[in-house]
Amino acid sequence: MLSFVPTPIGNLEDISYRSIKLLQEAEVLFCEDTRVTKKLLLLLQERLEIQFENDKEFISLHSHNEHTKLATLDRKIFHKSCVYVSDAGTPCISDPGVKLVQFCQANSLAYQVLPGANALLPSFAMSGFDAKEFIFFGFLHNKGKERQREIEKIVKFPFPVIVYESPKRVLSLIEQIAKLKSQKKIFAVKEISKLHEKSFIGSAQEVAVDLQKSNLQGEWVVVIDRSEKEAFSSEIVDAITDLEISLKDKSKMLFKLTGKPSKQWYQELLKNLK
Repeated sequence: MLSFVPTPIGNLEDISYRSIKLLQEAEVLFCEDTRVTKKLLLLLQERLEIQFENDKEFISLHSHNEHTKLATLDRKIFHKSCVYVSDAGTPCISDPGVKLVQFCQANSLAYQVLPGANALLPSFAMSGFDAKEFIFFGFLHNKGKERQREIEKIVKFPFPVIVYESPKRVLSLIEQIAKLKSQKKIFAVKEISKLHEKSFIGSAQEVAVDLQKSNLQGEWVVVIDRSEKEAFSSEIVDAITDLEISLKDKSKMLFKLTGKPSKQWYQELLKNLK
């Protein structure tokens, strides 16, 4: 059985009892970085006064070697108790692990993914943005036209957008958003669950000013809110109109995006069919 086990992103006490138990029982540990995992086990032993056996097999499996490693992997290894961990947080969420999940699916191997530490959900909960839906973008491109296109896209989404960002680029990200929509509401938080956790909230323009005066070191999560009175382009409306779904469902979607009653949208869509 293979278990994908989240590891703390800052505070060791965030690890679950279930995760510790599986790490203790594991005969094989697939790791994004074996050195990081061995250090984590040592810290857990010292801090929580628990014991890990020394006869575990550690196998390096990360984004640069997973294709070749999985192609040559003996599937009999999964007869043992196996665990996969990335360096911090939940595997597969802007971390390696997806290829191993696909490998298990392709080979009918049993696996489970444990809930646990990540920066995505706490940051959205901390933002206070009132929405049932949101879009997770992960890391944007580092530079160039691709990055600019992504930023132009995320300020137009009708739902809150969550991105991960490095300390080197977080200020430029907020400044670029401010150039496009200065009053776009932003929540930015660094070092979630760590000693120097700090958050900022306000318009893109306000947050940019605050960040200019702040220590930016640390890992960042930025939540870009949907403005209450967001203006929706005709392209978005046309895209929804062209979807192969019922008029009723289209009307509901357009109501959520624009605030215009779904009954009015339904009548307009019906007229367009005639």
